[in-house]
Amino acid sequence: MLFDRTFRSELSRAFGVTLIVLLTIVLTMVLIKTLSLAAGGRIAPQDVLRLLGFTTVGYLPIALTLALFVAVVATLGRLYRDSEMAVWHACGVPLRHFIGPVMRAIWPVLLGVVAMVMFVWPWANEQSAALKDRYERRSDLSRVAPGQFQSSRDGSKVFFIERDDASGPLVGRSVFILSQGEKRESVTTAAEGEIVWNGDDRVLSLRNGQRADTELSGHTHNLARFDEYRVVADRHAARSLDELPPKAMSTLELMRSPQPRHQAELAWRLGMVIGAANYALLGIGLSASNPRRPNSWSLLMALLVFIVYFNLTTYSRTWVERERFNVTGALLLVHGPALWIGLALLFWRDEAIRLTSRLRLKGTPA
Repeated sequence: MLFDRTFRSELSRAFGVTLIVLLTIVLTMVLIKTLSLAAGGRIAPQDVLRLLGFTTVGYLPIALTLALFVAVVATLGRLYRDSEMAVWHACGVPLRHFIGPVMRAIWPVLLGVVAMVMFVWPWANEQSAALKDRYERRSDLSRVAPGQFQSSRDGSKVFFIERDDASGPLVGRSVFILSQGEKRESVTTAAEGEIVWNGDDRVLSLRNGQRADTELSGHTHNLARFDEYRVVADRHAARSLDELPPKAMSTLELMRSPQPRHQAELAWRLGMVIGAANYALLGIGLSASNPRRPNSWSLLMALLVFIVYFNLTTYSRTWVERERFNVTGALLLVHGPALWIGLALLFWRDEAIRLTSRLRLKGTPA
């Protein structure tokens, strides 16, 4: 039909513009967060762009859903403002008949949301977790550039090292470490230093050096020389990549796992898929406006509905994790009322239009 092609074209333009704006906002927010992680020593500076890409891809399902919702409301709202919807209603076409054209126009986006939530979302989170885990496994000594002073992640230590690339990333020479605590300050120098693993603990091993301790309260000094000195740098630092967070697990693994936190993540993913279709249905009913008083109240109301609905979808994850509901119960509790509200809103709009038409016909002189 000519209407379907025209409507699909206009909806696609509105969807594209809205998606570009949302991605720009998301990229800006993710870039600021990623740079803060790099400045705090939680990720490697060379991995900033990769982590930025993975995080942005992870946010794509939410951006696609919101862009679709706004596009439906804006496109149908334009029909109301230009009185085109009044012509369709005068021809006997109710608002609920627009469900078919809208669904035929948005089904590729819905499939994209399904693919992103079920497959791309866990893959992006897994890659992000792998980047952070690999950097966490590196020692503080390996993060220090040769010939430069640099602080540790928690800011309690300052390092200076001369490292030979041939000696490996965990071995250094001419090591200088300044450690500061609440009551003690120590300066440790060593000819060589390396990081070794003792089970799950990361141990700093220094050779041929000395350590000077200063008590800040009494200003007492202790000097000790050593041939080999070991200290636990980080307990339980070795983490297995198999122990992924629930958001980084595949959907099939979540279905097989009975753990509440895994079922909670599964409920959120299924909720995002169901919510994408419900948003389109709600958008049809929320797009109605008075052409004699053009305003943006319908779009503002749609954004408010999106915020409330999305927060309820997120809270359903907490409900399942705390074992208040199972996956089916949480989905029915959140998305069932949303579906009924969308359908009731459509029938309420149609009944209002039908009642208005009857009143006008009764008031028409014979």
